[in-house]
Amino acid sequence: MFRNRFRSVLIIITAMLCVSIVEAQNKNDFTIVVNNEVTGISIDKRDAKVVEIAAKILADDIFKVTGKPIQVTSDVKSTCIIAGTIGNSRLIDQLIAAKKLDVSKIKGQWETYSIQILENPVKGVEKALVIVGSDRRATAYGLLEISRMIGVSPWEWWADVTPDKKENAVISVDDKVYGSPSVKYRGIFLNDEDWGLQRWAALNFEPETGDIGSKTYAKVFELLLRLRANTVWPAMHSCTKPFYYYPKNKQIADDYAIVVGTSHCEPMLCNINAEWNSETMGGWRYDNNSETIKKLFQTRTKETAGFEGIYTMGMRGKHDSPMIVGQEDTDSQVKLLENVITDQRRILEQQTGKKASELPQIFIPYKEVLTCYQNGMQVPEDISLVWTDDNYGYIRQLSNGEEQKRSGGAGIYYHTSYWGRPHDYLWLNSTNPVLMWEEMSKAYEFQSRNLWILNCGDIKPHEYNIELFLDMAWDMSSFDKSKGVKNHMQNWAAREFGAKQAPAVTNLMYEYYRLAFQRRPEFMAWSQVEPVTKQGQTELTQINYGDEVSTRINEYQKLLTTADKINDNIAENRKDAFYELVYYPVMGAANLNFKWLYSYKNQFTAQQGRISTEYFGQKSLEAFQRIQKETNYFNKQLQNGKWNHIMSMAPRQLPVFSNPTVTASTGGQKAELGLALESYQMEVNNKIINSYADVLPVFNAYTHNSYFVDVFLKGEGEISWKAEPKAGWIHVSQLEGEVSTKSGKPEQRLWVSIDWDKVPAGENKKEAPLGHDYQLIPPGYKVNSAINFISADTTFSIGISVFNPKFAELEHFKGFVEDKGFVSIHVENFNRKVSGTQAQWQVHEGLGYTGSVVSALPNRSESIEDLQAIVKNSPLLEYDFYTFNFGEAEVLVQAVPTHAVHEGKGVRCAVSIDNAEPVIVDFQTLGRSNQWKENVLKNAVVKSAQQIINKAGKHTLKVWMVDAGVMIDQILIDLGGWKKSYAFPQESKL
Repeated sequence: MFRNRFRSVLIIITAMLCVSIVEAQNKNDFTIVVNNEVTGISIDKRDAKVVEIAAKILADDIFKVTGKPIQVTSDVKSTCIIAGTIGNSRLIDQLIAAKKLDVSKIKGQWETYSIQILENPVKGVEKALVIVGSDRRATAYGLLEISRMIGVSPWEWWADVTPDKKENAVISVDDKVYGSPSVKYRGIFLNDEDWGLQRWAALNFEPETGDIGSKTYAKVFELLLRLRANTVWPAMHSCTKPFYYYPKNKQIADDYAIVVGTSHCEPMLCNINAEWNSETMGGWRYDNNSETIKKLFQTRTKETAGFEGIYTMGMRGKHDSPMIVGQEDTDSQVKLLENVITDQRRILEQQTGKKASELPQIFIPYKEVLTCYQNGMQVPEDISLVWTDDNYGYIRQLSNGEEQKRSGGAGIYYHTSYWGRPHDYLWLNSTNPVLMWEEMSKAYEFQSRNLWILNCGDIKPHEYNIELFLDMAWDMSSFDKSKGVKNHMQNWAAREFGAKQAPAVTNLMYEYYRLAFQRRPEFMAWSQVEPVTKQGQTELTQINYGDEVSTRINEYQKLLTTADKINDNIAENRKDAFYELVYYPVMGAANLNFKWLYSYKNQFTAQQGRISTEYFGQKSLEAFQRIQKETNYFNKQLQNGKWNHIMSMAPRQLPVFSNPTVTASTGGQKAELGLALESYQMEVNNKIINSYADVLPVFNAYTHNSYFVDVFLKGEGEISWKAEPKAGWIHVSQLEGEVSTKSGKPEQRLWVSIDWDKVPAGENKKEAPLGHDYQLIPPGYKVNSAINFISADTTFSIGISVFNPKFAELEHFKGFVEDKGFVSIHVENFNRKVSGTQAQWQVHEGLGYTGSVVSALPNRSESIEDLQAIVKNSPLLEYDFYTFNFGEAEVLVQAVPTHAVHEGKGVRCAVSIDNAEPVIVDFQTLGRSNQWKENVLKNAVVKSAQQIINKAGKHTLKVWMVDAGVMIDQILIDLGGWKKSYAFPQESKL
């Protein structure tokens, strides 16, 4: 029974690979190890070095799984694995010539391979598993595909995913072709390595070099092969010596068949940070020092001419700064950049003996270089245009129709790690994978298919997003909709942690990314960099809408509790992998949030003299200490110190990572009972007659609100209290208790709600109440009562008002309803969706503040700007809502802060209420403005349109596409009652 269950689990894990480990053989089965009988791996010594490397990796993987050694030779056995590249393997070429091996779909293709089972392919071989590649990398990918089939994760070494032990290894193979890849060049950029990768290599993994050297790069290149990648941009900060400083590096790259490129500020494979000495070589200025610069280009081109490389054309300033030009006007910059590229291409031809058009080259219009390109700069058409995101995950520009015809094509340079303004995010992987999918699928749609590079910092802890990025680049056909990401993550989790745990792990990570999308952990101090600022005031409200600070604390506590529960059920051989891939990021994000959220509560409660001020301060300190403890474990104890120095909990020592400063309590010496209500900054003061802070917000029968009351201690000691509702339909979550310094519970949060089956109905009238005083609804619509909170020497009377009309129109109404002067809408919950003539609205799951957004697709659809054409031809969303008031309303629309997909257009939608003329709102921001900074820190942009609601009752909000690609997250119709909050209030949906 166990064996059958295990077989089912593995089939699920490898479903996407169309293979499985099985026990009963059929014609599609191939025996690698069974009953101590071991096959061999046969390769041709003439084949590329990477084929031998991949064959040995596979042999090692088989040994790790079965404990049986397997030989890599040029001989064949009666049962063997034969691997080779067309034209470089005698045996493969013989099988092709004998028509025993069909390579018609492989030959001449880029990185394409097949895995086939052949009976009696050559004399002395009864059965062979034949891996044939169109080129050297394809053959290596094919060999490592077998590693996946026997259950070895690509992260076996980098994330300590220890393979399950098996006595037998029998794989079932479907006759299929793998490739050609969706994107030609696919890889990673090792960047901002100062606090992790470089220190780990120099002090731990490669101390003999004292740097990131060939030993480290060999491990990086093995990972890339396992992930079917082919390109690296090496580490390039000044703490690391340049890649070509160590001669062995380029040979190791070639041995592993990895193509070497460089970033936007490293032209012609040169690391300007370390290789350019201004004192001896002059200024890094092409306008007055071009001859010296060209010598550097010539030297590097000559050195790399015999290796696969991608040359970055043009130039920028040193250290990721703008290019220095004598004349700072744009026309002068454009002309100089064009001259730079002309000279660079001449050097390429001189040093390689090839035409420039035959060599891979890229031009990266990044920051000020994009401005030059947008102002008419001419770039030879065989050079690939590599577009970039804005450093925060939003691609700034894509190829237009003419640019898509370029022979050089286009590519994308994308970030999941960044150092710079408005704030770094160098510690955890907090980029939402569905956002990355959405942006990369958009780029793919616009023909950016020549090169994809992911800036992944130190690799760890970016493992999942790296694999997703590279899997999309390998085969984009599996990712036509957002659910493809969830399917991918669930298969990834099943492979790493077992099929049984995969759904829980996937749901955990989706919630982790949802919370990080609302605000990345590294942004929780509300500070900025360049220049570095101290912590700012949080935008999270502690008094309205259930207390956003406490809500976020509870959400992260639930996340951490779930992670602990899953960890208890992870197999022992995968515990370390779970810690690295899931637990540490979740723990780190949760506790960095706790540190700041409890600090904000510490500051807030101090203003009211609560003794709990010290409790919240202690919780903030404990969160900081937890991060210290877990980071120390990661570095010093995990895998016996294998990863020592890889994980820093405070990159660049920014204020967000610092030990929190807490405020001491200013409460008096005498113990007193205090009360604070939702929606009020100040505490209840029963010494003031007619205090306005002693009434809870109105309870709405159609939204079933709950509101909090904080019962707290002022001064040292203990106080018993009890709550006495004045009506049986008032429910309080706790009717009595004690607040005490001794017990460590100096305050309690109570929740007040209404038993709607018992509350009397308000008087009905023909018209709804007028005005915007939502605290004091006219008596005919409300029921009034109170709750008394009583201690030994104090009584607080808290007013309760219930809005409980019985409108016949709402009996069977399906839609949204006004609550305290606003209507809150989650956009995925539309009442109707109408397709346009060219586009339609589509829900993206796993993105946005609520977990879903709605996007106008396809992205290539033309913009519709004429108001009549919008109404007639644009895709439409409709939301039915009901208001109890009427008058002026502001429709606030929150969108994901993407950039325009069409040059010269915007990121727009149009809105109207009922039959009013549509109002166009545009979410586009230009450059690196303050508005852009706010948007990327919040992953949201909010724009508004003024509308008139001419009567109380039923209405319809209409939302049309104007520009394709616009992604809407939430909508708030504000009739004057919304109080400022970070996120929109809870959805007011019937």
